Amino acid sequence: MQTTTSAQTTSPKWWFGAAAGANANFFDGTTQRLNNGLIVPSAFHKGKGIRPFGSVLVEYRPTPIWGGSLNIGYDGRGGKFDDVIAPCDCPATLATNVSYITIEPTLRVNPWGGNLYFFTGPRFAFNLQKDFDYTQLKQPNTSGELSEVRKSVISAQVGAGYDIDMSAPTSTSKFVVSPFVSFHPYFGQDVREIESWSMSTVRVGVALKFGKAKLIAKQETTSTPIPLAEVSFSVRAPKAVVMKRKVNETLPLLNYVFFDEGSTAIPSRYVMLSPSQAATFKQEDLQQEPAESMNIRSQRQLNVYYNVLNILGDRMRANPAVDITLSGASLAGAKEGNLFATEIKKYLVNVFNINENRIATNGRIKPINPSEQKGGKKELNLLREGDRRVDILSNSNALMMELGSGIMKPVYINTTQSNGTDGDVIFYVGKANEVLSSYMIDVTSPNGVTKQYGPFTKNEEHIAGNTILGNGTPGSYKVVMTGTTKMGNTIKKESTVDIVATQEQTENGTRYSILYNFNKANTIATYAKFLTEEVAPLISENSTVNIHGHTDIIGSETYNLELSKRRAQETQQILEAALAKAGKRNVKFETTGLGEAEDRSPFGNGKPEERFYNRTVVIDIKTAN
Repeated sequence: MQTTTSAQTTSPKWWFGAAAGANANFFDGTTQRLNNGLIVPSAFHKGKGIRPFGSVLVEYRPTPIWGGSLNIGYDGRGGKFDDVIAPCDCPATLATNVSYITIEPTLRVNPWGGNLYFFTGPRFAFNLQKDFDYTQLKQPNTSGELSEVRKSVISAQVGAGYDIDMSAPTSTSKFVVSPFVSFHPYFGQDVREIESWSMSTVRVGVALKFGKAKLIAKQETTSTPIPLAEVSFSVRAPKAVVMKRKVNETLPLLNYVFFDEGSTAIPSRYVMLSPSQAATFKQEDLQQEPAESMNIRSQRQLNVYYNVLNILGDRMRANPAVDITLSGASLAGAKEGNLFATEIKKYLVNVFNINENRIATNGRIKPINPSEQKGGKKELNLLREGDRRVDILSNSNALMMELGSGIMKPVYINTTQSNGTDGDVIFYVGKANEVLSSYMIDVTSPNGVTKQYGPFTKNEEHIAGNTILGNGTPGSYKVVMTGTTKMGNTIKKESTVDIVATQEQTENGTRYSILYNFNKANTIATYAKFLTEEVAPLISENSTVNIHGHTDIIGSETYNLELSKRRAQETQQILEAALAKAGKRNVKFETTGLGEAEDRSPFGNGKPEERFYNRTVVIDIKTAN
């Protein structure tokens, strides 16, 4: 960052000047004795007049809001009474020229800190003139001084003004023109000690004010392009040989059946068999190599899960001493929850011929391990969708894993899978999500053909190597990353990458998955025995273990990323401890947390079961050969 200075000035605290204006005076009361030698035959009551006002002034403004001022000057309060008729049927007039030396301290308030201000305060007036002129038809004119005039009066005023700055912003000599208006009510303004002549005044005028300001240096911040070192850029070349892996996957089976809102029927996405189909169903059938269309892990795994009732029926049929409890939950009430459980019981009894006495049912408002927590306010629709379900409960090891978290015994799946990332060109743009609003990738082949990809925003992006290569020439490709910073500046980084046509080979591997209840990372402690006794013995010397942590989309992206990392790291720590105890040292771990990243998550997030399966750590074991 750089800074420059420009000349600015303070606002003066002290102001000096003068004011001039006109008093519009309004008379009321009774006036008849003008002095000790003249009592007019008819009393005067109302009147008005315009008289001048002028003063010198000083103002003090310690803050932009509050301040005070003092005016000392000449204050004309005379005027002409309305004409009256004397008893002789003679018109009579009375004009006065009453004036004062006035001292007026006021409190000044700028409520919004701008040019408009309001003021109020007392008025101390000392009589200066008290002349009158009286005329009456058929009588000589009389001029003189009024008697019994108060030497001093104390009254009040309230008003408003507007300061108009007439000086240059950079000048230290400030000049303000300030029109104003004020009202002086009648109380305290009885002119004489006798009779009842009172006066109200509206004053309109303009003040000229001068002040001395001080120069200050104002810091103006200007942005310079963010240094290129803030953003790093590197490229990983695709592997020349892409491995197809024959995977034996141990798939944990959720012991939940989710029900749709507004229905108590088992949803159609669950595989429902006829009694004749159930008679020949074996869970081992789900273990066979899938067809080409089912070679996507998420589709295959969900297909196994959607057979959960058939797997349950097959296991209960093979273990006639095993009993289960079906616990249904619904926010609509325990009665509806029990209806969910009853539907599943009917299916097992009618289709798999399970004795109904082996199946207990109950209903609840919330499941045993609810996703919605007390006090939660966010994404309640997704959480409640996951809590509208039936839990399958049993104490039998024939049905449930020995994990303590209610997961059913796993199903083993054989499949052949490709590791898509092996054949990808991977672009790493460090701090992209912090510094850049977006970036583009230009890839130029050895013969000068350029392909552009993007815009991207993430720190890591993948493009299939064969997509870039196409029918082009294998060799060294020039890569240019052009980013736009969040400040609007441009950053360019260059690199090269070798791209060749890929070949495929087949290797064997093993995969395990661990599932978590909502928002719980410490569930991993429950799996310590499973990881230590079942998974670790299958990791041989010189193997590579890939551990990926995932979450669903509920919660903030940042929190979910940290949660997935914590789950994956704790899994690695348990495996490392077990391997060290077994004397296995040369095992490479590749561990990462991917959070809720939907382009890398195992499943979608449209159904509650998909979100539950996304709360997972996936362990891939690649053997040394």
